[in-house]
Amino acid sequence: MGMFRKKGKRASFAVKENQRTLHKNLEFTAVEQYKLLRTNLDFTLPEGETCPVIGVTSSMRGEGKSTTAVNLSYVLAEKGSKVLLIDGDLRIPSVAKKMGINRTLGLTDILMGKGAQISEFQSELLSNWYILPSGDIPPNPSELLGSSRMESILASLKEKFDYIIIDLPPVNIVSDAVSISSLITGMIVVIREDYTEKKDLEHCFRQLKLSNVNVLGCVMNESKNEGGSYSKYKRYKYYKYYKQGTDD
Repeated sequence: MGMFRKKGKRASFAVKENQRTLHKNLEFTAVEQYKLLRTNLDFTLPEGETCPVIGVTSSMRGEGKSTTAVNLSYVLAEKGSKVLLIDGDLRIPSVAKKMGINRTLGLTDILMGKGAQISEFQSELLSNWYILPSGDIPPNPSELLGSSRMESILASLKEKFDYIIIDLPPVNIVSDAVSISSLITGMIVVIREDYTEKKDLEHCFRQLKLSNVNVLGCVMNESKNEGGSYSKYKRYKYYKYYKQGTDD
């Protein structure tokens, strides 16, 4: 049985998934909720952080993490910040496809020192929005994401950007998201109503807690209250909430 069905047991922030994915193509309410997420990040990010590195993940596939990463990075850039979106899902990347990018160069090329320059990844939509695809799929994605080379690259990129958003694989499928945990400021977890199972979410947060990941908050996809509007963004750790537990 899916979760979040009981009245009053709503998630932290709601966005309706839209197959068209991006900004202008989304319904008005969804766009406003992405902007709400942008605003609330100011309250969840550590004070004085000059360039937060924010991971976006989920417990399982199909919950909308990549769409969330794309739209969050877009609304941050739309406000004037210089933003880099990285497709860190080096197993099943989707950001380039969603954005209609045909370029083959990407993160793996930079990690392997092939000479790709970040200026090559400037978006045509906004001059201050950069999109770094995954590049070629490597045999060792988890090791690459947690490597000293990745740490060095992120340190360099943080000098050039105001925000870095990284789309990461689901926590319960592979270890990639937790392997990079020491290199990011915090993680946003995406949950899909009537799809995500409670046991999967509990396992996800257990893994994040064991890896000392700073969970900034959660995004609930496809969530509507009885009035048809969307639930709001709130700051609390879901593993704490579910530790108290309620039966469906």
